[in-house]
Amino acid sequence: MNQPLQLIVFDWDGTLMDSTGHITHAIRQASAELGLRVPALHQARAVIGLSLVEALATACPDLPPSRYPEMVAAYRKHFFTGDEQIELFDGVREALAALSARDVMLAVATGKSRRGLERALQSSGLGDYFAATRTQDDCPSKPHPAMLLELMDQLGADPACTLMVGDTSHDLRMAEAAGTLAAGVLGGAHEREALARCPSLGLFDDFRSLHAWLMTRIA
Repeated sequence: MNQPLQLIVFDWDGTLMDSTGHITHAIRQASAELGLRVPALHQARAVIGLSLVEALATACPDLPPSRYPEMVAAYRKHFFTGDEQIELFDGVREALAALSARDVMLAVATGKSRRGLERALQSSGLGDYFAATRTQDDCPSKPHPAMLLELMDQLGADPACTLMVGDTSHDLRMAEAAGTLAAGVLGGAHEREALARCPSLGLFDDFRSLHAWLMTRIA
């Protein structure tokens, strides 16, 4: 019989918050502003979930390292314009409330900056649901396992009872590297085909179906 989950770790962008389009637009706008070749939509979407510097370097391979700070500043300018209007996916708020009322810890592992995550937690009002968080400012970029390893260590969770939930292959590969369970949710940055190539307990079409399944996996 499956052990009940002790810890559920959520990615943020594209998993809890419907921000994929906004991120993609900010990457493309920043590239144009700096006179770089503007990445195609699929190229910009593919890097979502990585740390910001790694994402921008991958999406804009012509960008010399000396200009990374300039690109980061341009991206953040465009992203933070209107980011407080980005909405959560349907069912997220209800799911987190239901899960937090049960004997399971919730956490966040995200490629966002600490500033960006704190801003999103405040605007969404979700901060009280999470026992701990990790960002690109705290750990190496996904799919490196450090975010999950640190969260499990901090919260005293066993890898066999820890689930990573994300919308990208970076999330699922991080879980694989950390030895935890994983589940994918569609509608974010990566398509089903990309997620299906990664080990997981399942891929869910939306957050409501994920929520229903999660309730069967907790004590």
